[in-house]
Amino acid sequence: MNETFIRERITELRIQKNISEYKMSLDLGHSKSYIQSISSGKALPSMSEFLYICDYLEITPKEFFDVNNTETLKLHQLFLCAKDLSAEDLDALIYLANRLQDK
Repeated sequence: MNETFIRERITELRIQKNISEYKMSLDLGHSKSYIQSISSGKALPSMSEFLYICDYLEITPKEFFDVNNTETLKLHQLFLCAKDLSAEDLDALIYLANRLQDK
């Protein structure tokens, strides 16, 4: 992984959330061109800003770097919904997921 990955991943996740570079920049408390400068390769976020970006995108750093996960935001949302389910409901969810994979 390199700087290109970080730039492209931020862009990918931002697009999945349907947020413009301008809005994300302002929401993060920066100038309107902050995210554009990251996307274009002119800058990279600091570690603290990277963590703030992950929080903004509602994902963990681990999820950010999971290159095999093309639906990071949806899977994170599913996890949040599933984490408070009972063991019986989790079994039902796992059963349903397995049935859907077999199609």
